[in-house]
Parts: sequence; structure tokens; C-alpha cells
Amino acid sequence: MRLKTCALLGLLLLTTLDLSDCLQTTLRPDKGSTVTVSTELPPDQCAVCTVSGVNDTETSCHSSVSLVPEVEVKLLFNCSQPIEQAYKVTITRTIECTKDTCSPATVETQPSILTEFTRTFTWELKAPEKIVVGLNILGDGLIETTQPCPDGLQYSVATSKTNSKSQTQYCRGGSVTHLDLPNKAEVSLRVKPNTQVKSVLFQASAGPLKGRTMVITVDSTTTVVITRSPEEPECEVCSPDGSAPNCSPTEKTLTNVESLLLNFSCPKPQDVYSMKMKKTIECTKSSCTPAAGEIDPDLFKDFKRSLTWDISVPERTVLSLDIAGDGLKEMPAPDQCQDGYQYSVRTTKSDGTVKTNSYCRGGTVSHLKMLGVTTVTVEVPKGEELDKTIFTVKASRRAGRMMSVTPDPKTIITISRVTSEPDCSVCVGKEPDQKCDPKRLTLRDPRNTSVEFTCPQPQDVFSVEINREIDCTETSCSGNIVQAESSLFPDFNRTFTWDLKVLSIRSFQLDFPEAGMQQIPNQETCPDEHTYSLVTYLRTGVATIGTFCRGGTVTTVQVRYKGRVSLQVPGDRKLDPVDFKLSVGPETSMVAIVKVNLPRGVSDTDFISPNYPGDFPDKQQMQWNFTVPGMHNYSVRFLDHTAPECLNNAVAVEYQKENKKVTKLSLTDPQPAHQQGSFKMVLKNCETNRTLQGLGLKYRVSVMRSGHPVLCTVDLTKHQGVSLQIEAVGADPYCEMSINSKVEKKINVAAGTKASLSFLDCPSEDLRLTASKVIGCQNVASCSSTLLNVPKLDSCLPMPLHSFTWHVNIPMDSTIDLMSPTGSLQQSLLGQECNSSLSLHVEESDGVSVGDFCSDGTIEKLQVHANISITAKGRDFSKTKGPFLNVSFSPEIPETIIYRVTPTMSSPTLLATPNWPQGMRPFSTVSWIVTVPSMYQAQLQFVNVSQPKCNDRHTAIKVKMLGYEEEIMSRREDEEVEELLLPQSFYLNMSNCIPEEGKFGAVTKIILEKKTNFLAIILGIAGVILLLLIVLAAVCIITKKKKQDQANIESSIYIGKGSIFRPGDRHFTKARSDNESHVYASIDESMVYGHLLGDSSYADSVQDHFKSMPVDSYHTFMGPTDADLPVIKEPDPEPEMDQYRTFLDPSETFIPSRPRTPIDRQDSLGFQDRRMVDNELYTFKNTGDINTIRLSGADLEPQPLVDEVSEETL
Repeated sequence: MRLKTCALLGLLLLTTLDLSDCLQTTLRPDKGSTVTVSTELPPDQCAVCTVSGVNDTETSCHSSVSLVPEVEVKLLFNCSQPIEQAYKVTITRTIECTKDTCSPATVETQPSILTEFTRTFTWELKAPEKIVVGLNILGDGLIETTQPCPDGLQYSVATSKTNSKSQTQYCRGGSVTHLDLPNKAEVSLRVKPNTQVKSVLFQASAGPLKGRTMVITVDSTTTVVITRSPEEPECEVCSPDGSAPNCSPTEKTLTNVESLLLNFSCPKPQDVYSMKMKKTIECTKSSCTPAAGEIDPDLFKDFKRSLTWDISVPERTVLSLDIAGDGLKEMPAPDQCQDGYQYSVRTTKSDGTVKTNSYCRGGTVSHLKMLGVTTVTVEVPKGEELDKTIFTVKASRRAGRMMSVTPDPKTIITISRVTSEPDCSVCVGKEPDQKCDPKRLTLRDPRNTSVEFTCPQPQDVFSVEINREIDCTETSCSGNIVQAESSLFPDFNRTFTWDLKVLSIRSFQLDFPEAGMQQIPNQETCPDEHTYSLVTYLRTGVATIGTFCRGGTVTTVQVRYKGRVSLQVPGDRKLDPVDFKLSVGPETSMVAIVKVNLPRGVSDTDFISPNYPGDFPDKQQMQWNFTVPGMHNYSVRFLDHTAPECLNNAVAVEYQKENKKVTKLSLTDPQPAHQQGSFKMVLKNCETNRTLQGLGLKYRVSVMRSGHPVLCTVDLTKHQGVSLQIEAVGADPYCEMSINSKVEKKINVAAGTKASLSFLDCPSEDLRLTASKVIGCQNVASCSSTLLNVPKLDSCLPMPLHSFTWHVNIPMDSTIDLMSPTGSLQQSLLGQECNSSLSLHVEESDGVSVGDFCSDGTIEKLQVHANISITAKGRDFSKTKGPFLNVSFSPEIPETIIYRVTPTMSSPTLLATPNWPQGMRPFSTVSWIVTVPSMYQAQLQFVNVSQPKCNDRHTAIKVKMLGYEEEIMSRREDEEVEELLLPQSFYLNMSNCIPEEGKFGAVTKIILEKKTNFLAIILGIAGVILLLLIVLAAVCIITKKKKQDQANIESSIYIGKGSIFRPGDRHFTKARSDNESHVYASIDESMVYGHLLGDSSYADSVQDHFKSMPVDSYHTFMGPTDADLPVIKEPDPEPEMDQYRTFLDPSETFIPSRPRTPIDRQDSLGFQDRRMVDNELYTFKNTGDINTIRLSGADLEPQPLVDEVSEETL
């Protein structure tokens, strides 16, 4: 139990332990039990201590403590780790049995001991020879398992302490209630911490060992050996042999026995013995006896069995094995088959070499052909079923292989043996002139040659070398190192060689393709199994320049004088050579010059000296030319080198940069590090003591970037809904972008977040920055219009903004309205391109384009019934001021898209269907409402129309005048459209079908022109003619009147009652209402109205209120009703207006209305209007100019009558 004094006692150990947990307890092991407490942690972390002395002041700490039975001890556990996991407890007891009893007879535990830890209770069994110990399990039975027990109680039974394979795991809750165990068996129970365990688990008993008896039959061709490993429990096997049985404790061999009785001294011999069976099959060149590998399936069925067939064959004989049942699959030798069935086929050749192939069941291999003596072995696990026939075998004469070979000109083919197989030769020609050689064959003639191998698989025996010689002059070479796909020996290991030779002072040059070559250690193989090697022939011998693989930093190699290029390709590998370019190089004193293009970014590239790890040739030089990319540092580090004993001069390494001095170093000097620029490196050897180790060098050139990253912190919390996307669009693969210290190929900065960006070796022109924003509208009634502006992004971004996209989302029953804040939009089309610095691309959410637009056009409004995205692209957004577009929302429209267009006279207007020229979406509709100004008409032209073949419905092009239902034009896909001249605003509609093939789209052109008003011209001409007629008529009438006036005498004025006056008096003494100056004595009606009264239509046309009394004629005046003459008052605003309204108010008559003339001085008798003089209706006023004439006594000379009538009229 945990005690409060634990902390006090722990203080004594603070100098050695870092304590975090401790436990102090007192325990007393039971009699006969050995208790061991231990920990696997180091002593400075955990220990178990015994506490003793006065007041428990003495402690003794160890990693493991064994307790004495029946002795009480106090233990202190101190550990820096949780103690439940740090300690384990082992309680061991021994059960000793005689022939019939065991002590103790009851297998008990000590349940309360150290329950805080993992405990293992172990019982070791001891019994006399041939005595078995029986354990009866109390309580729940056991069940065999391979998994941990869920209740924390794990039983384990081992029949042998030394053989781990004999161990079996059990859990509680099964049907196993009794265990029979041999001597030295061991039973254990592992209990997890704080798990309760019963005090009594088993009852032990002892009795004689009961063995097993078997009856065995083995034929004469079969040998059966049963064996027991010494690690297994003891168990004898006996067979009758005269009067006494023949017994063996480890092995018994059986052959040619029938119904033999075998006695095993153990009850389960299959657990300790295994059976090995061997059978022989003898074959001739044509048959085998027996013809199948057969066994008795029940023979030792519950034992582990190993079945072997030794098959002997004569030379040049092929064995054919057909596997019964499921096919096999080949497995690597070390691997084991999961189901325990293991097949192996071993072939022994005549020279004693052995080839073994392993197989498992469940594959596709069902037929095997073998050469030579063959052994087939099948491993069968215990208790598994097996068919009677394992395989069938056939023998046949070994067939050779014939092939036809035609060497290329100047090519030598050499076939060489690579194995020691004695009975396979390569032959040329046909019998009886056939020549065979078991080791080598050379073909030189460029003609068809028959080659025969005396074995069926010669590719396992021989390899092929294909050689070509190439001679070079001072300027060129006669061939090229390009080996096309060759059909020669495709399944053989092939080596293609090219012998190259130039003048002794020159070099030959190999230029590799853009991917370059990589140098690898000599004798290694390339991953693609195409391994290249380059050697040079020096006076001192052959020197290997290097071994190379496809894809690396080496671009060119120059080799002096004479050399060889080799390509090794394994069998069954398709030839895919590198396209070398061969040319004559410059003069050089170097053994070779290797040109290297070091890659951008971080890289390590290894190089070796010629012949490495052998000796570099004496008094020779090797040069490497390194091209280092800009903004990169390089470092040279020697990984391995050997220094020779120089007899003359010294080994040196020289470095030189362009236009720089040579730096000379030794092998032990510090080599260049963290430098920039391309450089040359030359390795110079001295004259060496060849009896000692020579010069060798392996070094590494490391490259890293020297540039500094561009850092930028982007804060999108200032721009609501805006997100950024950055991607590299340049060809430089070493541009490195990162967001929040994580390298990404494409950066996305989510809306409303902050991000730390880094750009390393990324030119701004290779980066593309785009931004986007989502504009959503859930309810049209509550959504307000939005002006699209590009926000100002963080200035630290190293690249300009390429485009900004607004994603506008609306409900299904809504429409998006787009208008230009500066007036109107222009659709960008061929012939109507946008020249502005900013363009707007509009497309629907699924990527179907609506069109490209800019400002200052003819489109007043664009309505789209769909979710759209609007992308603004500009040369420089920092110089482009917004807003660019006004986005508003309106109720649903029937069409997909509606344009409202107002053409101008300045230039024609081009309009295109959405997604032009790809074609409209199926079943979509677009309309243009075109407003034509007054006094103008529109010419509608269809510039380009693309019609599909419809699968469902038809396409339609319709034109109607606004306000009219009648269609001016309606055309389907199979009808031609024509130009229209439209006198007023109109409506153009296009709709698509579901196309079977083709696409529907159109481009239209609208041209405005002025109308020609023929009615105005006609009316103008008629007006001019009428005016001339009126003037002519007036001239005639005036002339006629003047003639009549001269013929008439002056008229008198009638004077009735009252004062007498003369018309010649200067002044009237009475007012107009008091005198009778306006009363006529008589009027000749026939002269005045006679020409009108005869026209009955005139009378009929007079309105009714003019017919109430005859006011259009005068009667004889009888005089005034009273004696007083009317008094004339000037001016009289309305003189007797009511009586003569019909004649004096033009607004009430058939004469067109005119503004009323204000009454002024002209109303007096001293006023005369000359407009009335020549008028037919003398009482009517005219609209001509007025002249005032005073009537006085000075005017008493005789006047024409018409003048006096004019006065009376007035």
C-alpha cells in the first residue's frame, strides 16, 4: 500500500534518483515460492529497495530483488516513471511428482502479493521418466488463443523450457479442463496490474505415460525417417524386432515394411516428431518410372511431413514436371509460404552446381522444365490434407535452340560462355558442316547465319557482345553511337561496344542529350539496367573514365586519342539507348575532360577519378568543367582519397575560374567552399612508386541557393470575402513558394485569414496572382446593388495582380443585372476589340462563357438568369480606378440572358451570342432589346451564323418591333436569315435546341441611318404652291376693289332722332353707346354674302348655336328706341361683343384660332383697320398689320363708299 512515509524515505535517495512515483509495502512470500521483483529501467531512473534498520533508515536499492520465502520484508519502489509500468513480479513454484502423486497437490497463488504490478505466476513440473503430470483446471475451462486475453489473465503452457515453439497460449472461458504435461514442462499465468486472481487454480496428479500405437506400410521405393529434435520432450519410438522391441529416442528409418506396428512412448508424438519421406524416380531419355510423384495421403497425416523425390536423368535430357491441383508461384528462397505448404525444385548440374527455386501454392506456374538431376521437395504442415498425386513427370531428349543472325556491316558479334555448364555448345552452320564450340563463337560476315545452341535455354549460359569500330578523321567520324532497337539475341545479356579512334593529338567528343548522364561507382548497375562505361587506351594500359547512367549532370565527355564506349543490357530488357552525338574534339593533354552542368536548387553530386578505387594513371591529368547556375554557391568536399608515393613532382588539384588565376591545392588542403561562378578542376598525378598504392579520389560537389527569400505577410481580414491564389507559371522548376513555412506548388490564402508567404528564386514574371470574392444574394428584395472595385492588396507581394474574380450567386427565381457605372458596355469581338486597359470576362458558374466586355459601348444593361463569375483583367490595377461594374438584382426573367442595347451613329454595333464562337448552351435563350432613336432606322445584318443539326426541337431567330406582337422574321436552323431594315426599336431573340452535332451561335451587326421624310417634302411643296396662289388671288382682288372704289360715290350716313353730326367732324361729342354710328341704313347683301348663301354645304356646316336667329344679314334700321344718342367712350374694352360674337371671335368659328388681339385705341371711331378693307367678309378682322387713321373734319373730302362702310363696320 502507499504510505505517507514514502516521501520521507524517498528523500534519502534524492541524490541518485529523480523521483516522480514511489510505493512502500511490506510482504511475506509463501512457503515454497520464489518472488523476484525487477525493473528494466536504468538504476538512475528506477530501483527496488529493501528497507531495514532502526526507524527504517537503511535502504539497499537494486534493479532486481529476490525475496526469501516466509521472511517478511519491507520494500520501497522509487521510479521516475509510473511504477505500474516500470516493475514486474515473478512468483515461481515447483510441483514435484512421483509415480502416482504430486506435491503440492493443489496449485495455489498468493493473490494479495504486489497487486500494483504485472505478476507472472510460474509452476515448474518435475516427474520421473515415463510419468505424466495431469492438471485439472478448476473453475472455467481454457481456450487456446494467439491473442491477449481481455480479462488480463493469460495462461501459457510449455512442454519444454528450451523450445519456444512448444509454447501454447490460453484464455479462460473454453472447454479445455485437463492438461497432460511431461517432465520439465512449465505452466504460467500472467496477471495485469490490479487484476484479481483466484488462490487455487489447478489440482495436480501423476500417472504412467500413455503412448500411441500406429500401423505403418512403406514400399521398397520409399524411405521414411521419423526424427525428434533434442529440444523436444523425450519420447521413444519402438518397433518389433524379434523378442525385444527396437526403440530409439530420436530417429527411426523405415523402408519396405508392411503393417509395421510403431509404439510411441508419448501420447502426442506428432508434437515432438516430424516425418521425412524420400522416393526415387528413374528416367531414360524418353520416359520415367514411376511417372508420377505419389504418396499415401494418410501416412503420418498428423505429423509435419517433408516429402522428397530424387529424379535421375541421363545427359541432354529434359524433365517436364506438371504440378497437380492449383498452380504455383515462385517465391524468394528466404520467404516462407503463409499456408505452410512449401515447394522447392533443386537442379544439380553435371559440374556440381545447384540451382534451387522455391514456390508456394496459388499461382499460375503449373509446368516446369528442368535440366539435369532434379530433386522435388514438398513441406506439409501438421494435420493438413494432401492429394495422392503431387506431380507427374516426363522425360524427353533435350532440344537445342536455333536462330538466324545477320550482323550489321562493320559489326562483330561475339557469343561467350558465362557459366560452366558442360553440355551446352554454340554451333554455326548446318550438319554435316556444322561447327560447335562450348565456349566462344565470333560472327563477322554481314550475311544471314544460322546459330544453334545445344541447350533449350542458352541465355542462361552465354552472353553476347556486339562491337562496332568507328574511325574519325580530323573533322568528322564515320559512324554514330546510336544503336537502334536490335532484334539480335533479345533474351541474352548483351554488351554493345563502340571502338573510337582519332588522331593521336586530338580527342573524340561525346555529347549527351539534354537529360545528361550520371556517374556511378564502377561495376555498379543502373536502375534502368542500361549501364554505360567509357574507357581510354593509354600507353600504360586501359583506364576507365567512368560508369554512367541515364539522367544526370554530365553533358559532354572528351577523351584523348582512342577509347571504347560500352552499353550493358540484361536479357529480356528492351533496348532503349541514349542518343549520343559523336564528333571530333579539340587537341588536349588531358586523359579526359568532363563537362558538368550542376542543377539549380540544393544538390550533391559525386565524382570519381579514373580507375577508382584503383590507381589513377601516372603522370596524367583529368579535368572537370563545372557550370554553376546563377545565385548558387558551390562547395567541393573530398569524400575519399589515397595518396601515392611520388618519385617525381607531386599530386595537385587545380581550380580556375574564367579570367581568374589558377589556385593550386593538395589533397589535404581545404577545398573551395561557398563560392559562386563556374570553374574548372584539374587532378594531376605524379610519377609514382607502382609497388605501392596509387592515387584515387572520390569527391562531392554540393550546390545550394545563395539568394534570399522574399517575405510577405498577407492580411485579408481587412478585405471582407477576398481570397488570394498564387501559382508559378514560369519554366523555372526551382521557384520555391511557401505559406506559413510549408512549401506549396500553389498557394491559397483563404478569405478572412492572415498568412506568411515566402518566395525563393521566383522571378515576379513567373508568378501569377489572382484574387476572388463571393457576392451572395439570398433574397432579391433585401439585396442592394454592389459596385465592383478591386481592393488594394498588401504592397509586399512581389508580383502584380493578374486578375480579380467576383463570384455572384443568386436564388433560382432571381436575375443579375450588370451595368457600367460610366455609361455602357462594349462586347469584345473580332472587329470590335476592346482597347481599354481593363476587360471584364463574364461566365456562368459551370464555366460557359457569356462574353468579354469593356466600357464605352452600346450595351446599357446585361441581365443573366444564372450564377456567374466576373473576372477583371488589366495591365496595371494600381493605375486603373474603379468601380468597374454595377451589380444589382431583379426578379426572374424568362430568357437566360437579356441585353439592352442603344446603337450609335458613330460606328456599327456588333453583338454575339453567349460563348461565341463555341456555341450557346442547349435549350438556352438570349434576347437583345435594341433602342433605335427617333428619326433613325436600323439595318440588322447577320454577319456569321452557325447552325447545328438538332436532335430535339429547333433553333430560332426572331425579330419583332417593340410594342407589336407580329414577328418580322422567324427562322429555324434549316432556314436562311436575311438583312432587315427596321424603322424603330426592336426585339431580337435567339434560342438553341439540343444539338446532335454542330453548334448554334451568331454575330449580328446593327447600323443606324437617318430616315427620309417624303410627307414633309410633299407638304412643303404644297404649302409653297398654296402661298403663291393666295398671293396671286390677293393681288387680283385688290386690283378689282380699287377699280370699283373709283366708280362709286361717297356714301351718306343716316341720321335719326337726336343731334345731328357729320362724318367729317373731328370729334364725336357722344359716347359710342349714345350715338348711332354703328347702325347701317342699308347693306347690299347680295354684294357681300351672295356668293356664300348659294352654297348649301356652308349653311349645313354652321354649328347649331349659330342658327338660333339670323344674324348673318341686316334689316332696315328704324331708329333708336330712345331719344338719347349713345355716348362714345374711348376706349371701350368690349364694344357690343355679345351681338357680333359669331363674326368677331375666330375661336368660335371655322377660322383657325389665333391669339386674341388686345383691345386698345383701335376700338375707337378714330381708328381704322386697313385689313378689313379688301376682305370679302368685311365684318371679319384680319391678322395683318394695323394702321391708325384719325377721322376728323379735315377728312370731309369725298371718300369712296368702302371707306365709310369700313368705319361703320368698326
